[in-house]
Amino acid sequence: MIRTLLATAITYTLICASGSTLAATAYVSNEKDDSISVIDLNTLETVETLEVGQRPRGLALSHDNKLLYICASDSDTVQVMDLATRRIIKQLPSGADPEQFALHPNNRWLYISNEDDALVTVVDVDNEEVLAQIDVGVEPEGMAVSPDGKWAVNTSETTNMLHWIDTATNALVDNTLVDQRPRHVEFTKDSKVLWASSEIGGTVSVVDVQQRQILKTINFQIKGVHRDKVQPVGIKLSSNGRYAFVALGPANHIAVVDAKTYEVLDYLLVGRRVWHMAFNLDESRLLTTNGVSGDVSVIDVDTLKVVKSIKVGRYPWGVVVTP
Repeated sequence: MIRTLLATAITYTLICASGSTLAATAYVSNEKDDSISVIDLNTLETVETLEVGQRPRGLALSHDNKLLYICASDSDTVQVMDLATRRIIKQLPSGADPEQFALHPNNRWLYISNEDDALVTVVDVDNEEVLAQIDVGVEPEGMAVSPDGKWAVNTSETTNMLHWIDTATNALVDNTLVDQRPRHVEFTKDSKVLWASSEIGGTVSVVDVQQRQILKTINFQIKGVHRDKVQPVGIKLSSNGRYAFVALGPANHIAVVDAKTYEVLDYLLVGRRVWHMAFNLDESRLLTTNGVSGDVSVIDVDTLKVVKSIKVGRYPWGVVVTP
């Protein structure tokens, strides 16, 4: 009997340890507090707050999950945090007012949008050198690099365009006109399709990468919410190709879209002024940053229900998850 109980206890401990490992850690940038909130995804609680540069927004991880890149917009730099020590170890030459960025699959080239200068700055993160500065439209913000490494795409909020940059040459080779104020872009896993949100236009454009032409424009309508408040910003695509989740800003909802048919399946009420999202490691949960309410909503992906709200700092904006 004692051996049975002991074996059960050991098994339970191993399961808990395994679950804790799988649960991982989320890092959330707080625009107004100049800080990063650290969330334990096992307990779903904020466990630490880290001071960083001024007005942190975009976040990105190195591909080995050892480094966290932080757009410190008002400090005009990209900070690099060593996640083992959770300390800033260097500052990269980002150009003025970095807002979003994307890391190339080679784990070295960081493509950064400079909102005030209508530029995309390309930085080699290893030697801390600027490789290129590319003229784009007015108020560049969104940035994505295709998983195959061939394309970097930037959005310009005022010019209303997607700018296609050939990463082999760092030359701007094409532009795609979308609806007003494009804010975010996300590639599918196979690099064949790009999703782009248009905040003021109230739509998401689904774009064929080879032709750089719009395949589908998705509209949103929430009962009881004025259409002017439906402002798509962040997009997150499930890796199995089933769902696209779209953050609808001051509408305070996440739209759930069938990623194959482009049909809007549901709207999930989250916190106020939702910005961006990240999955946990097995994509069973989706985290949303809610700027005005200063919290993170946790969505169960299987049931499409909000299961938890986690208090963080003021005006949470970006979020990433590490093992």
